[in-house]
Amino acid sequence: MRRLILLSILICFHCILKKCLCSSEQDKVLSITAMTQEQVNLLQNISSHNETSLWQPASPSHITSNTPVHLYVQSSSVTRVTELLNTHGLSFSVLLENTQELIQEQTRNSTTDPKSGGTTYERYQSLEDIYYLINKTNQEHPDMTKLILIGSSFEKNPLYLLKLSGRRGPVDKAMWMDCGIHAREWISPAFCIWFIKYALTFYKENPDITTLLDKMDIYILPVMNPDGYKYTWTTNRMWRKNRSVMEGSSCVGVDLNRNFDANWCTTGASSSPCSDIYCGRYPESEPEVQAVTKFLRAHKASIKLFFSMHSYSQMLLFPYSYTHEQIPNHSELFELVQEAAIKIRRHYKNNYRYGSGAKTIYLAPGGSDDWAYDQGILYSFTFELQDRGRYGFLLPPNLITVACNEALAAVKTIAIRVLEKLQ
Repeated sequence: MRRLILLSILICFHCILKKCLCSSEQDKVLSITAMTQEQVNLLQNISSHNETSLWQPASPSHITSNTPVHLYVQSSSVTRVTELLNTHGLSFSVLLENTQELIQEQTRNSTTDPKSGGTTYERYQSLEDIYYLINKTNQEHPDMTKLILIGSSFEKNPLYLLKLSGRRGPVDKAMWMDCGIHAREWISPAFCIWFIKYALTFYKENPDITTLLDKMDIYILPVMNPDGYKYTWTTNRMWRKNRSVMEGSSCVGVDLNRNFDANWCTTGASSSPCSDIYCGRYPESEPEVQAVTKFLRAHKASIKLFFSMHSYSQMLLFPYSYTHEQIPNHSELFELVQEAAIKIRRHYKNNYRYGSGAKTIYLAPGGSDDWAYDQGILYSFTFELQDRGRYGFLLPPNLITVACNEALAAVKTIAIRVLEKLQ
């Protein structure tokens, strides 16, 4: 009888414990819309809290009325934040409530041997696995690739550039593509790795990729922010900046896409080391930016086309982001991104916004595409890949292929048109 009573107690305790665990609060992503300036101010304060991470826009200073704000809220603050929102009449909905599951899904293959088959390119890769893959690719395709070390990060991780070329002699034109300038934007490095595989696999089979590799060299930097990217795998999935340490500040990191010498640290950037859009101590203060600018300056005579891959929000952008003024060839670049957006919509039934950065999103000085344009690379673009906010930075691995296909369609469309213009 005692055993039966004890067993009953244990079963009840197990049920109660299970119920508590299942109902415990998880990290959530909220979509919040402020209607008044008072609500905007409140939302700016909430999104500056350490236990929240602003997904969209990039900084509290960019929050405006009547525009949805995507905010990642840690479990310990969910109740407090939602009560504040309700008390002050802010409209909100839950975008994601299974964030831990999505993060586990994204990192599930982190210990998988990258030597395994074709699905390698349909999952997210750790920094070490990305290094392994590009080295392996270079060894397997010595006639079409060249691995170039252009520098190292603050924490001395290598900055590897992979040069892709067709099986032909030297050419006088080149294209640049960088990925992973913001650490948490995992679909970006995934696209660079995917693009490399696609280009080498379908050279001499797909006419567009064959034309690109036969007419120009393609320089690809799969991870521009290796320190930050590694940190998102090990410590904080929502980290954005690099990992440089500033003397006299307890805050870490610089937004590399605010550190280029393009109207540096004006409206749309921050001089506070604790901000996610911190511009750094001075233009090109960061070793990652120094490495990129040194290489681009040395090759700007041949580099005619510049792509920087980001996420999320599905946008095809071009300069300027640091001013609302139009560039001289605004109409030409507008037509290029418009054609690319139409191609994506026709083939993949997905809509991408397009236009100059400042007018399409907001002012963002110190960006790489603006800097490249001012260096004379007149076909300069920034892409924001999938999605529009359903998953945001936690885009599931099963959506990598479609996201990459969309980006590929835009890259090929623009690059082929640019080649035609340059002939």
